[in-house]
Amino acid sequence: MLRNAVQSFLAVPRAPDPPRRVWRDWALVAVLLPTAVLEGVLREDVPWRPVALVLAVGSILALLWRRTHPLTVPAVVFGVVTLGSVVSLISDLPPIGLNTMVAVILLPYSLVRWGSGREIGIGLLILLIALVTGSAAEYNGLGEAIAGGVFLFFPATLGHGVRYWTTSRLQEREEMRLRERELLARELHDTVAHHVSAIAIRAQAGRVVAATDPSAAVDALLVIEAEASRTLAEMRVMVGNLREDEAASMAPPQGVADLERLVRSVGDRPRVELELTGDLADLQPAVGAAVYRIAQESITNAVRHARHATRIDVRVAGEEHCVRLTVRDDGDAGASAWNSSGYGLVGMTERATLLGGSFEAGPGPDRGWTVEAVLPRSGAAR
Repeated sequence: MLRNAVQSFLAVPRAPDPPRRVWRDWALVAVLLPTAVLEGVLREDVPWRPVALVLAVGSILALLWRRTHPLTVPAVVFGVVTLGSVVSLISDLPPIGLNTMVAVILLPYSLVRWGSGREIGIGLLILLIALVTGSAAEYNGLGEAIAGGVFLFFPATLGHGVRYWTTSRLQEREEMRLRERELLARELHDTVAHHVSAIAIRAQAGRVVAATDPSAAVDALLVIEAEASRTLAEMRVMVGNLREDEAASMAPPQGVADLERLVRSVGDRPRVELELTGDLADLQPAVGAAVYRIAQESITNAVRHARHATRIDVRVAGEEHCVRLTVRDDGDAGASAWNSSGYGLVGMTERATLLGGSFEAGPGPDRGWTVEAVLPRSGAAR
């Protein structure tokens, strides 16, 4: 189990690529470099002054690459620090370095913030070795050694917290994008498929009667024009909602009040009859939109697939705690009015389920196909 946990940690990929250099790093280096030079020149108790100054300047300049090379930079810097501690232990010289080099505590943060799991593991081992050798070279008691460890590893803990928070935010945004994609796919399927089906049916009818009844062909062209214009308008709304640089459309969603226009747009082949009963006022917008979309998809599928259907009955009943939608056609008995591999059933089931309702679709008791959706009036999601 421990082995699996270690392997899982080592397999953690790097965090999303950070900016190569940001203004904060440049500002930090611009402040620290003159400070290190002044300390190296003016401070009197600096052992190996030229070496200490070179180490300090090199460590400070390395901060510019801490984001893009989260392991290499701390490995080099703390490797040099460890080497200096070992030299101090062997030669009994005081530790080599300037106080300005305290800025290297940013490197543990960068290691955990942007490194991969393997890089973090290697880097933390290097930090631990540097801590042990540094404490041995300048040992002033166990308490100070522990305090030094906390001081060194606290930035790593902070980097882990920031990385976790950032990753969570990215995952939430990705989940939101996926939900928006699903919603868009459902809207495109429900809306565009309905209008395109109406256009195709009217075009076929116009072609049949064009030679014998030109006026009927003209009427069919008028319906096609209206349906195409409505489809373009709805697609513009959807595309506008997807663009980040444009305000989202404030148009209210279509609901029960729009069902009459939906029924009229189908025509009389087959004839669609609408019946509204009960209390349908004050429905939640999400409930009204779901009723409209489920009815639209049901009518579209009946027009497309119900063989020899002459009538489609749409009934919406407002009950005390719910709204019941029923769509029936009188197509041939046993005929498959639905494409089970399509997205219609999936989309309608999702709409009903998300609102805490139920959805059923199947062959009617005598003939045709029956769709029934029951949605709570409050639209409370499960």
